[in-house]
Amino acid sequence: MLRLNKNIEIFFNYFLGPILFIWLSLSIYHQVKNQPNLELSWEKIKEAWQGRQSWMLAVVVILMGVNWGIEARKWQVLLKPLESMSWWKAFKGTLAGVAFAVNTPNRIGEYGGRIIYVKEGNRTKAISLTLVGSISQFLVTLLTGCGGLIFLLTTDASEALRLKSPSYAFWLEVILYIVAAMSMVTALLYFRLNWLVKLIDKLPGASRLAFHIEVVEKLDFWILLRVLSLSFGRYLVFACQYVLMLWLMQITVTVWQAFWLMTVVFLVLAVVPTIALAEIGLRGEVSLELFGLFSNNKIGIITSSVGIWVINLIVPALLGSILILRTKIFKNK
Repeated sequence: MLRLNKNIEIFFNYFLGPILFIWLSLSIYHQVKNQPNLELSWEKIKEAWQGRQSWMLAVVVILMGVNWGIEARKWQVLLKPLESMSWWKAFKGTLAGVAFAVNTPNRIGEYGGRIIYVKEGNRTKAISLTLVGSISQFLVTLLTGCGGLIFLLTTDASEALRLKSPSYAFWLEVILYIVAAMSMVTALLYFRLNWLVKLIDKLPGASRLAFHIEVVEKLDFWILLRVLSLSFGRYLVFACQYVLMLWLMQITVTVWQAFWLMTVVFLVLAVVPTIALAEIGLRGEVSLELFGLFSNNKIGIITSSVGIWVINLIVPALLGSILILRTKIFKNK
């Protein structure tokens, strides 16, 4: 039995990493290759890189590192009650999570990627902490999404939407109320995680699960508030990237318009189940519907969506797959 366990450990350490790297790389390559409008968008991005406004694209790429750097810091803060982890190790775990996430619905594979860098005895508990980080980001998306829906109901965009569908205002208001209710429930759940743990502990046969999630009770109000602020900071970085890409592609929108329209795009992506590699189609369609209210530059709108998708998801996923290649799943004792 000990020999079998040793063989399994050798397999995970020296063979699983390369297998995952090959699978992730091929999956990313084939699915990206088949994305609609990718070739035209890539040509536009190359033209932008060679133009006078190429500094915008450079800033967007730099902000990609800032974006995931903030997420790594958030992961590091969440892990503190469980174990101490350096920012660099948290950053590598975050990128590994992105590599796993691109092939799973709503990026649930991210949990499995991150825990590779957590100590073996803490890995199942770390999953619940990763979930807390996702809830914080989802809460920010819901709150800002409410603002975006209000923007659509109260600005010049409302008239254009009314021409498309006379009942748009009614349905937008319904969606706004639903999202607002979801925001309140999510906020209550987020800041009262101990209630959830106690509830699960009382369920029949759930004692083993409660053992793995009880670590979240160690996350006090100030840690949760800090994580939420990091989530909001990351959201603002993402917003800056989107605005810069829109301007780079010559989309005639103001910062105010771009920000609130973008919040609705993110809201749709957050609530509609999809695989990360397939979300570019949904992202493009929603972006066309919303930004098309202010600009007729459809190619520019699509290219902005594709560019953000490639820079913020595909590039980190490829880096993460390389890190997985060099990672031992189990450490030598």
